Amino acid sequence: MYSTLVVLHIVAAVTWIGGMLFLSLVLAPLVRGRKAAPEFMALFRSAALRFRPIVWVAIAVLLATGPMLLSLRGIHITSPASWSGIVIVKLALVVLLLFLTLLHDLVFGPQVSRVSAIPDSQRTPSERIVFNTARWLPRVSLLIGLAVVIAATILARS
Repeated sequence: MYSTLVVLHIVAAVTWIGGMLFLSLVLAPLVRGRKAAPEFMALFRSAALRFRPIVWVAIAVLLATGPMLLSLRGIHITSPASWSGIVIVKLALVVLLLFLTLLHDLVFGPQVSRVSAIPDSQRTPSERIVFNTARWLPRVSLLIGLAVVIAATILARS
């Protein structure tokens, strides 16, 4: 049981973080390198939208297996006073990553499609904020995701 949960948890984490790495380090630079030609923007948008439900399935698996794994290690999710520092750090990073993912998917993602169709010189200040935030938010999420992986590694070794 424990090994199965660990495998599911790791595969879900690899799926989420690996997808973020691919989009950020492979696909986004390809699109930027082509001066955002419409067909490349469409490719990026299609890939990101296709990845979104996969991310949410991975998140569901992580949220289901994580508490079970903690419980099997004698760490009870309902007793935060007994958590070690690394558990607190990992869970705080996970909550932050979930918040940023929701923010990206529900707020900035839908708006950036509309804003990116407007020439930069014609964008309002708030549209510029949306566009710029939509560019850095996935990068910050990726860094936090990598920090979660580091915290998970430390937790697994403790």
